[in-house]
Order: sequence, then structure tokens, then C-alpha cells
Amino acid sequence: MDNNVLVNLQRIRSLFVGMAAVSLVTLIIAAALRNRPDLVNWVVWVRGGAVAAASLWLISLAGQALKGKRSAYVRIRTLSILGTIGIVLICVAPDSGYPLWMKVDQGVIGLLLAGVAILANRHAVRAAFPKPGQTGKLS
Repeated sequence: MDNNVLVNLQRIRSLFVGMAAVSLVTLIIAAALRNRPDLVNWVVWVRGGAVAAASLWLISLAGQALKGKRSAYVRIRTLSILGTIGIVLICVAPDSGYPLWMKVDQGVIGLLLAGVAILANRHAVRAAFPKPGQTGKLS
């Protein structure tokens, strides 16, 4: 794997670490505001916990991709695109059940995830993980 690809994959892992950090802060804020049902409802807990857990899994996937595992890269690429779209929908939905502060939080997560999607879809990165039967050479 060439150095440019490794740098991009390391940046992806860093963005996932950022997601985990934001998610941890989200859960701390939710715990501090737990007696405010207008600011913390069950949706906050479910989404906050799920994103925190997913962030840890994605950090692991990035490590596997750095070792050349194609299936990890494909998961990262797919989830970063679908996750970004899902977060946009959460943020623009008028009555999603998310308090405003959580929509802002998810917007930050969405920006980090969009960064992953951009990096994962660069030509050099895609070429480093060819489909079975392809050479993976840059043309």
C-alpha cells in the first residue's frame, strides 16, 4: 500500500476517534441534563449510545483497513456515505424527536463522517482495495 493511501486511512481513523470523542461528550452532557426531559429523552440516550459504540467499531475497521483488509474498507466506504445521508435527514426532520442540541451534535458527527466519505472515495484509496480479480494498479 503506498504512503498516500496510508495517510488517508490514518486520517480516516483520526476522524473516527473524533466521532468517539464527540459521542462521549454527548453522553456526559446527557447525563448532566438527565433531569431535563425537554433536553434529554430516550432518543438522545439511544442515539448517543449507538453512535459511541459504532465509533469504536469504526476505529477498529480503520485499523483493519490499514492492514489491507478489503472488507473493512468496503464497510467504511458504505457506512460513511449512508451514515452521512442519515444524519442529514435527522438534522432537517422537523419532528424527529431530537432536541436542538442533539441535532447540532449529530451535525458535527455528520461532518466528520462526510470527511471519511471523501477520503475513502479518493481514487488512490479505492484503487488500493480492488475487487477480487482486479489488479489494483493505478491507471
